[in-house]
Amino acid sequence: MFYIILPIIISILSFIPFASKVHAENILSVSGMAIHGEPKYDSDFSNFEYVNPHAPKGGSLSLSAMGTFDSLNPYILKGNSAIGMSMVYETLLVSSNDEAFSEYASIAEKFEMPEDRSWVRFYINPKARWHDGKALTAADVEWSFNILIKEGNPFYKAYYANVEKVTIENTHQIKFQFNIKGNRELPLIMGQFPIFPKHYWAGKEFNKTSLEKPLGSGPYRVKSLEAGRSIVYERVNDWWGQELPINKGRYNFDEITFTYYRDESVAKQDFFAGGYDFVQENIAKTWATAYNVPAVLDNRIIKREQAHERPAGMQGFAFNTRKDIFADKEVRKALAYAFDFEWSNKQFAYGTYKRTRSFFSNSELASTGLPTKEELAILEQFRGQIPNEVFTSEYQPPKTNGSGKDLRKNLRIAMKTLDKAGWLLNKDTGLREKNDVALSFEILLVSPAFERWVMPFIGNLKKIGVNAKLRIVDVSQYQKRIEDFDFDMVVQTFGQSLSPGNEQRDFWHSEKAEINGGRNIIGIKNPVVDKLIDMIIQAPSRKELIVRTRALDRVLLWNYYVIPQWHNDHFRIAYWNKFGQPDIKPKYDIGYLDTWWVKK
Repeated sequence: MFYIILPIIISILSFIPFASKVHAENILSVSGMAIHGEPKYDSDFSNFEYVNPHAPKGGSLSLSAMGTFDSLNPYILKGNSAIGMSMVYETLLVSSNDEAFSEYASIAEKFEMPEDRSWVRFYINPKARWHDGKALTAADVEWSFNILIKEGNPFYKAYYANVEKVTIENTHQIKFQFNIKGNRELPLIMGQFPIFPKHYWAGKEFNKTSLEKPLGSGPYRVKSLEAGRSIVYERVNDWWGQELPINKGRYNFDEITFTYYRDESVAKQDFFAGGYDFVQENIAKTWATAYNVPAVLDNRIIKREQAHERPAGMQGFAFNTRKDIFADKEVRKALAYAFDFEWSNKQFAYGTYKRTRSFFSNSELASTGLPTKEELAILEQFRGQIPNEVFTSEYQPPKTNGSGKDLRKNLRIAMKTLDKAGWLLNKDTGLREKNDVALSFEILLVSPAFERWVMPFIGNLKKIGVNAKLRIVDVSQYQKRIEDFDFDMVVQTFGQSLSPGNEQRDFWHSEKAEINGGRNIIGIKNPVVDKLIDMIIQAPSRKELIVRTRALDRVLLWNYYVIPQWHNDHFRIAYWNKFGQPDIKPKYDIGYLDTWWVKK
């Protein structure tokens, strides 16, 4: 989860709900906090409302995973980490799954900060323990932060770039000093990084793949594994945190097993045969056609859709703008006309997908229509530096009637756009060229399921003189090539929260464009985008955050950094009829992993 937002200072009591104490010098001390407004849960809440606090413990949950794994450390670039490892560790604070962005006490029993947000202090719960019984202390927190910045995934160094100094004040008290003031989100995201046991890692190399069972403090620990094939987690019966309000009714399974498969069709057949318990289906065709099996028909397997309010973000064909052929916005614009979403949606998804039209789709943050006066007040200062369409038109991806016949009009637009951009058709080769360079590129995939969507796109590109080829690689090779920006075009999803902030720097900021392993995979270097990101981070209110995010959305869309694909506003899930579930479902999650239980 990634969040952020700064403010021009607002009265502290207007957005901090249950302060345990506000000192005379305006130091706020809290055990829970919302980024804007008040959190849903009061200081004396007993449990999240989307759990059953009396859920029975016991039984097992079996799940599937694709590919393989060779590491138990998901916080470094090296290796393929086993799924589920985050259950072994805890963070200082945790978020709820029914709020846009609120954080509550976990390892830290409370935290405090000044009104200008120039630092945050965490008070470690004296009851916090590692699985070996040793106390969790401020020294563990300091070590964890430093090792993540030094040897962890580059994301951490970027995400926490504003931390200037870390000070251990006593065994259970630690302070993070920032090099900026007024960042409303920064104190909260300091509670999001995983905490590791310093004593366990003494003499070990953190930045090295390993299958040694690690020591944690979370609700589960690794019980057993078969390298690359399966991993089993067991619930920690004497877990120190099980009585905290944030954990009541959660983590109910005694064991959780992940079995790895190399082929999705084999995995699905094993599910129908009882090989594992739960599926979240992402392929519309499979959802529509493959579940007509006895176990579903006689209700041994429950198949249902669960609506959610989770932002869908952006999924699309992402250009690597570091490549010369994609540096020109007009080329990116032209190629978008060759993707016939409406036809593909009918052919491959039974018309069930919604076309994505925003980087913040399925949320109030998405831009629609023409800019409002509030948005224009932001955008006008960049007139001449951003596409003029930002001011005059609502962004809409190219559209057809889905018949496959009227795509010709879109292809004509694409050809005219490429002609204007200087990419002319060589009648001898049938390819478009500019300065003796052919318009040719590779589409990199990791999932064969996307092949049927990509091949018609490739065929349409060929009709306008563009040579595109498909390459499908395994998970390890794909991950390495993405980290090294060694690709032309990929299918990529840019997930978003309801509270965009610091993570927008990782996605789009110029400073992140050349950091290997970073998330600015498109390679965006746009000074206007940089400024809009900073404005989002400094938004003083929820209303202003929405306005500024919509402005950024418009600039990203009209620069054609991606060819938008599709999204869903519901989860497709199937599971063996053996589980109990809370009556209230979380707005932004399915909840099967931590709120369901095995029925007696």
